[in-house]
Amino acid sequence: MERVCFLLKVRKERIAEYKQRHAEVWPEMLHALADAGWHNYSLFLRNDGLLVGYCEVANFAKALEDMKHYPVNEKWQEWMAPFFEGLEGGGADDNMIRLEEVFHLA
Repeated sequence: MERVCFLLKVRKERIAEYKQRHAEVWPEMLHALADAGWHNYSLFLRNDGLLVGYCEVANFAKALEDMKHYPVNEKWQEWMAPFFEGLEGGGADDNMIRLEEVFHLA
């Protein structure tokens, strides 16, 4: 299982709404993530908009690619794109900055 950590940046003025939308993630989106192999998925948000994501997947590249086959993901990415700074084409899924794991205590 790959342990994946990534960064994105939420616009500071949109933080409250970003949190609200994630308190009410569409059931279809949750099902798509689970079906595509995303496990133990968490998002952490600092008050300046730094977003840290963590998930466990068998293959992260495949999990990202598999999500592209779900129409609900396309709708979610379009709906959430205005919340992010620095998206260079595509949605948040296409712009995650993956971090290297340098230590793990199991």
